[in-house]
Amino acid sequence: MKQTQLLKGVLEGCVLAIIQKEKIYGYELVQELRKSGFDDIVGGTVYPLLQKLEKQAAIIGDMQSSPDGPDRKYYILTEIGNERLLEFKEQWLLLTNNVDHILEGDEIK
Repeated sequence: MKQTQLLKGVLEGCVLAIIQKEKIYGYELVQELRKSGFDDIVGGTVYPLLQKLEKQAAIIGDMQSSPDGPDRKYYILTEIGNERLLEFKEQWLLLTNNVDHILEGDEIK
Protein backbone atom coordinates (compact mmCIF):
# COMPACT_ATOMS: atom_id res chain seq x y z
CA MET A 1 0.00 0.00 0.00
CA LYS A 2 1.31 3.39 -0.93
CA GLN A 3 1.80 6.00 1.75
CA THR A 4 -0.33 8.44 -0.24
CA GLN A 5 -3.45 6.33 0.36
CA LEU A 6 -2.95 6.53 4.11
CA LEU A 7 -1.91 10.17 3.97
CA LYS A 8 -5.22 11.36 2.55
CA GLY A 9 -6.96 10.53 5.79
CA VAL A 10 -4.49 12.28 8.07
CA LEU A 11 -3.14 15.22 6.08
CA GLU A 12 -5.82 17.61 7.27
CA GLY A 13 -5.01 16.88 10.91
CA CYS A 14 -1.29 17.32 10.27
CA VAL A 15 -1.87 20.63 8.51
CA LEU A 16 -4.06 21.92 11.34
CA ALA A 17 -1.43 20.87 13.90
CA ILE A 18 1.33 22.73 12.05
CA ILE A 19 -0.78 25.86 11.64
CA GLN A 20 -1.70 25.76 15.34
CA LYS A 21 1.99 26.02 16.25
CA GLU A 22 2.69 29.11 14.16
CA LYS A 23 1.35 31.44 11.50
CA ILE A 24 2.59 29.93 8.23
CA TYR A 25 2.23 30.38 4.46
CA GLY A 26 1.58 27.62 1.94
CA TYR A 27 5.07 26.92 0.61
CA GLU A 28 6.50 27.01 4.12
CA LEU A 29 3.81 24.51 5.18
CA VAL A 30 4.80 22.15 2.37
CA GLN A 31 8.43 22.38 3.50
CA GLU A 32 7.43 21.70 7.11
CA LEU A 33 5.51 18.58 6.04
CA ARG A 34 8.55 17.41 4.07
CA LYS A 35 10.83 17.98 7.08
CA SER A 36 8.42 15.81 9.08
CA GLY A 37 8.93 12.90 6.70
CA PHE A 38 6.23 13.48 4.08
CA ASP A 39 8.81 13.62 1.29
CA ASP A 40 6.33 13.20 -1.57
CA ILE A 41 3.98 16.00 -0.53
CA VAL A 42 3.47 18.71 -3.15
CA GLY A 43 1.77 22.07 -3.28
CA GLY A 44 -0.90 20.62 -5.55
CA THR A 45 -2.04 18.55 -2.59
CA VAL A 46 -1.67 21.17 0.13
CA TYR A 47 -3.09 24.30 -1.52
CA PRO A 48 -6.54 22.81 -2.27
CA LEU A 49 -6.68 21.57 1.32
CA LEU A 50 -5.86 25.07 2.59
CA GLN A 51 -8.64 26.49 0.41
CA LYS A 52 -11.09 23.91 1.75
CA LEU A 53 -10.13 24.59 5.36
CA GLU A 54 -10.46 28.33 4.81
CA LYS A 55 -13.88 27.91 3.19
CA GLN A 56 -14.96 25.80 6.20
CA ALA A 57 -13.73 28.55 8.57
CA ALA A 58 -11.15 26.24 10.21
CA ILE A 59 -8.34 28.63 9.21
CA ILE A 60 -8.04 32.27 8.23
CA GLY A 61 -5.69 33.45 5.50
CA ASP A 62 -4.13 36.90 5.62
CA MET A 63 -2.09 38.39 2.78
CA GLN A 64 1.13 39.98 3.99
CA SER A 65 4.00 41.59 2.13
CA SER A 66 7.23 39.68 1.83
CA PRO A 67 10.72 41.17 1.67
CA ASP A 68 11.74 38.27 -0.60
CA GLY A 69 9.17 38.66 -3.38
CA PRO A 70 5.41 38.64 -3.85
CA ASP A 71 2.92 38.89 -1.00
CA ARG A 72 2.27 35.69 0.95
CA LYS A 73 -0.93 34.36 2.44
CA TYR A 74 -0.32 33.39 6.06
CA TYR A 75 -2.72 31.05 7.80
CA ILE A 76 -3.86 30.87 11.42
CA LEU A 77 -6.28 28.51 13.16
CA THR A 78 -9.76 29.62 14.17
CA GLU A 79 -11.76 28.24 17.08
CA ILE A 80 -13.38 25.82 14.62
CA GLY A 81 -9.92 24.73 13.50
CA ASN A 82 -8.84 24.16 17.08
CA GLU A 83 -11.94 22.03 17.70
CA ARG A 84 -11.30 19.98 14.57
CA LEU A 85 -7.69 19.45 15.56
CA LEU A 86 -8.76 18.24 19.00
CA GLU A 87 -11.25 15.82 17.38
CA PHE A 88 -8.53 14.61 15.01
CA LYS A 89 -6.13 13.98 17.89
CA GLU A 90 -8.76 12.00 19.80
CA GLN A 91 -9.65 9.92 16.74
CA TRP A 92 -5.98 9.40 15.88
CA LEU A 93 -5.13 8.12 19.36
CA LEU A 94 -8.07 5.71 19.30
CA LEU A 95 -7.19 4.46 15.81
CA THR A 96 -3.49 4.00 16.50
CA ASN A 97 -4.26 2.25 19.79
CA ASN A 98 -6.59 -0.19 18.01
CA VAL A 99 -4.11 -0.83 15.19
CA ASP A 100 -1.27 -1.33 17.67
CA HIS A 101 -3.32 -3.96 19.50
CA ILE A 102 -4.00 -5.80 16.27
CA LEU A 103 -0.39 -5.66 15.10
CA GLU A 104 0.85 -6.81 18.51
CA GLY A 105 -1.79 -9.55 18.75
CA ASP A 106 -3.38 -8.13 21.92
CA GLU A 107 -7.07 -7.97 22.68
CA ILE A 108 -8.61 -4.55 23.21
CA LYS A 109 -10.04 -4.32 26.69
